[in-house]
Amino acid sequence: MLLCVTASHKTASFELLERLSVHPDRVAPIIAGHDECVQGAVVVATCNRFEAYVEMDEPVTAAGAVGVEATLLAIESAMGVSPAELEGSYDVVVGDDVARHLFAVASGLESVVVGEGEIAGQVRRALTEAREQGTTSTELERLFQRASETQRGIKNATAIGRAGRSLVRLALEMADSRVTDWSTLRVVLVGTGSYAAATVAALRDRGADDIRVASPSGREALFAARHALRPVPSTHFAEAVASADLVITCTSAEHPVLSAADFAEGAAIADAAELPARRLVIDLGLPRNVDHDVSGVPDTDLLDLETIRLHAPLEELQATDDARRLVADAAARFVVSGERRSVTPAVVALRSHVGAVLETEIARARARGDDGTTEQALRHLAGVLMHTPTVRAHELAEQGRADDVFAAVSALFNIDVQELATPVAAPDDVASAG
Repeated sequence: MLLCVTASHKTASFELLERLSVHPDRVAPIIAGHDECVQGAVVVATCNRFEAYVEMDEPVTAAGAVGVEATLLAIESAMGVSPAELEGSYDVVVGDDVARHLFAVASGLESVVVGEGEIAGQVRRALTEAREQGTTSTELERLFQRASETQRGIKNATAIGRAGRSLVRLALEMADSRVTDWSTLRVVLVGTGSYAAATVAALRDRGADDIRVASPSGREALFAARHALRPVPSTHFAEAVASADLVITCTSAEHPVLSAADFAEGAAIADAAELPARRLVIDLGLPRNVDHDVSGVPDTDLLDLETIRLHAPLEELQATDDARRLVADAAARFVVSGERRSVTPAVVALRSHVGAVLETEIARARARGDDGTTEQALRHLAGVLMHTPTVRAHELAEQGRADDVFAAVSALFNIDVQELATPVAAPDDVASAG
């Protein structure tokens, strides 16, 4: 059974999401180690959501409750956020609805800015991290791979990708009212990750040319060389931000990298003529990269993720409707495929039983001097006879009646399904046999 514990901009406060963004990589291993009935866990953590996808051993009593408990305790252990603090700020998605939810998330339909592209990469990286940590499972692998396939299909088939804008571009659109000429702007970018690269592209699209980059981790020179920017060494950081018209931060640092003290220090060093009449600071980090005290720096406006979220535009209705229909179709196919897989052990066990009987009869025919004619006829007959039960088993599975298939095979043929169905063949192999 699949379940998802999700806290997002729709259910949780910005402050809570900020706390859930610290050490998300520690959560999945704790969930996976909670109980042997937990089959796997993958965590998706972005600036506007925290989600734990968990596969449970369904026969376990109250498997869903155990999975939620494992997730909440893991969050408390890794992030220090107690279950009581989370109460009312998260939703639980269970069973068939999990695929629909993740497919919508991966496609940008649940983002602050509908259709934004960054989330697709974040979903892919979540699976990669789970693989590296050894916490994924067969069903979670299938779920996340299908999510990426669905996202690519929606991007190619609808206008959602073209209509959607990233948080970076939305922030710059909000800054337009404060900027008369982007080409004259002195910009300092703090950060060197994927968001920083997206920010550089968005700034250049607007005509910004004077862009310098700083990095708390010391990677500014490499990033600057790659993107044709000017690096800001740590020794000149305060002076650079104090002299900038626009400062954009987008690092993964767990603590603020910019404070009022930096501006005060820079103002004392820089030439007074170099200081801007008014500056804008855009904080795209979560946890926040900019200390609250920056809002009190004279002649400085602070735009953070919480403010950006409040000004997010309405959905592009037509594109969104088309995309949601594709998500629903993809989720339905995922569920049907899973149901077909669920009866595979019973079908394989039945085929193994018939195969054993068939080989016994063929051996007898050979002992009587059969020239191969009888053997050929028996194999053809067995294939024909098995075709209808195989098709019918898959049809019943798709109707949610997989248990009926197992019961029938056991009652009619006295077959121990678990014993005879090892190893399990792939569904396509079973369907194509005979």
